[in-house]
Amino acid sequence: MLDGVDQERFDRLRYVEIKHGRICMLAVLGHIHTTFGARVPGNIDTSGTSFASIKTGIAGLKDIPNAGLIQIFAFIGFLELFVMRDRGAGEYPGDLRNGMFVWKASPEEQMQKRAIELNNGRAAMCGILGLMVHEMLDGEPYMINAFCGQPSNFNAGL
Repeated sequence: MLDGVDQERFDRLRYVEIKHGRICMLAVLGHIHTTFGARVPGNIDTSGTSFASIKTGIAGLKDIPNAGLIQIFAFIGFLELFVMRDRGAGEYPGDLRNGMFVWKASPEEQMQKRAIELNNGRAAMCGILGLMVHEMLDGEPYMINAFCGQPSNFNAGL
């Protein structure tokens, strides 16, 4: 018993924290990557809407066709329900290998790497939240650029 929380509940919360941290690390990387111009070539739909014409960040959700949003949510749901599941065969909460791969590292190194991933995930959760809040407040999620006199021109020309 951990101060009113049993071990099973703690493990579930840790698994969810690790999973959300992994998602946020990808979100921050994707936000930065697309803000500075990387786009998939071609069109997102048959009416000629190009991927390059879709804004970055929260504003881009309005530009994605409804069928595309449905596909995105269906894919995420599929991953959540069938692929990214902790089936209980892992060594620790969030171990999605489920006994399929062998981790060739000492127990101390494994603990260190797991702690690094957990801390990076926590930082990424704060990071993507900060990017979204600043995007909604003044349209400039990269505040350090603006402070240095080099605004990122977020969504400029889109």
